[in-house]
Amino acid sequence: MSNLKKISIDGIEVEVDGAMTIIQAAEVAGVAIPRFCYHERLTIAGNCRMCLVEVQGGPPKPAASCAMQVRDLRPGPNGEAPVVKTNSPMVKKAREGVMEFLLINHPLDCPICDQGGECDLQDQAMAFGVDFSRYTEPKRASEDLNLGPLVATTMTRCISCTRCVRFTSEVAGILQMGQTGRGEDAEITSYLNATLDSNLQGNIIDLCPVGALTSKPYAFTARPWELTKTESIDVMDALGSNIRIDTKGREVMRILPRNHDGVNEEWISDKTRFIWDGLRRQRLDTPYIRENGRLRKAGWGEAMAFAAAAVKGKKVAGLVGDLVPVEAAYSLKMLVESLGGKVESRTDGARLPIGNRSAYVGTAKIEDIDGAKMIQLIGTNPRVESPVLNARIRKAWSAGAKIGLVGEKVDLTYEYVHVGTDRAALEMIAGTTISEETKATPSIVILGQGAINEADGEAVLAQAMKLAEASNSKLLILHTAAARVGAMDVGAVTEGGLAAATEGAEVIYNLGADEVEIAAGPFVIYQGSHGDRGANRADVIFPAAAYTEESGVFVNTEGRPQLAMRAGFAPGEAKENWAILRAFSAEVGQVLPWDSLAVLRRELIAAHPHLGQLDVVPENTWTSIAPKAMGKASFKNAFKGFYLTNPIARASAVMGELAAMETARAAQPMAAE
Repeated sequence: MSNLKKISIDGIEVEVDGAMTIIQAAEVAGVAIPRFCYHERLTIAGNCRMCLVEVQGGPPKPAASCAMQVRDLRPGPNGEAPVVKTNSPMVKKAREGVMEFLLINHPLDCPICDQGGECDLQDQAMAFGVDFSRYTEPKRASEDLNLGPLVATTMTRCISCTRCVRFTSEVAGILQMGQTGRGEDAEITSYLNATLDSNLQGNIIDLCPVGALTSKPYAFTARPWELTKTESIDVMDALGSNIRIDTKGREVMRILPRNHDGVNEEWISDKTRFIWDGLRRQRLDTPYIRENGRLRKAGWGEAMAFAAAAVKGKKVAGLVGDLVPVEAAYSLKMLVESLGGKVESRTDGARLPIGNRSAYVGTAKIEDIDGAKMIQLIGTNPRVESPVLNARIRKAWSAGAKIGLVGEKVDLTYEYVHVGTDRAALEMIAGTTISEETKATPSIVILGQGAINEADGEAVLAQAMKLAEASNSKLLILHTAAARVGAMDVGAVTEGGLAAATEGAEVIYNLGADEVEIAAGPFVIYQGSHGDRGANRADVIFPAAAYTEESGVFVNTEGRPQLAMRAGFAPGEAKENWAILRAFSAEVGQVLPWDSLAVLRRELIAAHPHLGQLDVVPENTWTSIAPKAMGKASFKNAFKGFYLTNPIARASAVMGELAAMETARAAQPMAAE
């Protein structure tokens, strides 16, 4: 029996799923209904009453369209589709009344409020409110909350829509926010005045329809109409979240999420959102040369000549960092290989097999998590490695999925079965006989980098693939580096890994690899954006653009190529990564065959056609790996802390403060129970 129902909204008849609410059906019909508390990714609260509509044949009063399902509407006397009006005199009067009540206690903060210009309350008061006030009593006052260094609160502006409470409890999985009191004494507060302990808390800034929750680091720095908005891709983890970078002049002022149902829905992690102050600090803006043990400033010509002289006739190795676009990784590979050297991008020692995309990317899409009934995590803590992906796993768990974990026991914000911590636990579940009924249920195996960056990493990967095969599951390799999949796709890898690539190398070209220690001996050319570990070890430094300052392709953890766009220009004399490599290739007499990014991309796509299919996840042919003997050790997660995982994060004052809070929180003694 079909569940589709017909409904007429403002004269437009549509056929929708009966489980839909009127507000969702109106969106299908293209009719806008104002709302404050309703949000399609949160549960229904039905408490702001802004979405009132008139239902013909229903009660003689307006109905909340967010809380009434289409299947509950009464058809007409002759079986006609139920009629809903969103602009009748009854609805207009009801909306004006609701808006008047909402503004009773709302302060006139618009000139000094950071939400000004992009505030739902402002817009809807203009569109649906009245131009006078009948209220003369004093307005209510509320104490502001201290939610931590990220979210600024001005609770007198709060309209009690409870979006922040629902987000933190349902999506982020923390129970620190709630509403106390009734009537005019009702207020949103945090439990025992606690600060928020979540890597996703910044999303409540976007969710707040008024100026009650705003961004602390961004406070009073810009107005929305002053900002240039650029759509781009995040590189703080390998998820490839879709973001919007807002710039004022040459400065990045803030980073906001863009909706992409297949990747990050409409959430981003706090590292993605608040990293921007790190783009300004500790930047490399001029070339440097090391003389007598000290780095000194130099011009581009001098630095290039100095580096070229060091390379002449020497054995060269190239290292690809974690934040490098595919174009730069491809350029480095072509350059170093033309000099007879080898290139490596798996700088953390991950034993990812070369050429087997089903083994270094997997076969699952991120959105497959939504429908999974069983998710097996191996050697990973997704709450730290990819918080937005973890929120998606939590959503699947809320819908009834069972979660298993082999690895360190950690708080993932949802319940899971802890199978064990070591290789023996993985071997045990991989060798278990699985029933046909279990095989028929959609399931995913998610393998973390912590599981495969030890010496027996390939054996662990083989066991994970064996488990996926035996249980008829899809496999997802959860990467931690945004550049890793793209670099492996273009072949910036060496059989035998980092040790084989750098063995006997007299010169190392370090392209933004700051997470690797280079031993004394080789001459090091460092190309990167920040004065971090790589620059400290360098003999010559080429200053490069950060991810917001150049256009480039990044391939995310599921193998989806996406295009990051340039939002501003690099500081000082810093140049785009591909352009530096092209100039240096001419200096060493191995000229790369492109003079522009467009020509480079054409060559890149000709060599690797799937990189031209932007926002498409290619199907990977399953190629299993021969099982090998694993060690006995327990799995260790790739990261201990969330905030200081790359050079931009380490340059950020906000990330430093959050990392200190994270450490202090972990060290707090627990009360005896």
